[in-house]
Amino acid sequence: MESQPAASYLRMYRKKSGLSQRELAEVLGLITEWRISEHERSITVPRLLTAISYEVVFNAPLAKLFPGIYETVRGNIESRLAELESRLQESDAKGRAAIPIARKLEWICERKNLAADEVPA
Repeated sequence: MESQPAASYLRMYRKKSGLSQRELAEVLGLITEWRISEHERSITVPRLLTAISYEVVFNAPLAKLFPGIYETVRGNIESRLAELESRLQESDAKGRAAIPIARKLEWICERKNLAADEVPA
């Protein structure tokens, strides 16, 4: 049984940098450090600009900083894409109406092939 990824490695990255929560808040332009504490403990999800700021500060992709959130989002998206693919494959559109459906199915197939190429051996 696989273990769940940690919700956030933000604290680890911050500690490794030597920054305090207050200093990190200052760098991010936040008024107080309490939001950083919430993000480190996975109590709240950072807003987009804050998440991008963490990525810039620590030079680490969001998927590494917040693997738990990333895996949850990825799983939800993959599930919904699979449902969309099934609906598209069941379509009985003919002629010109079938072109956009074929384009979407081709994109889904290319996306799967790219993802398969990225999997480490």
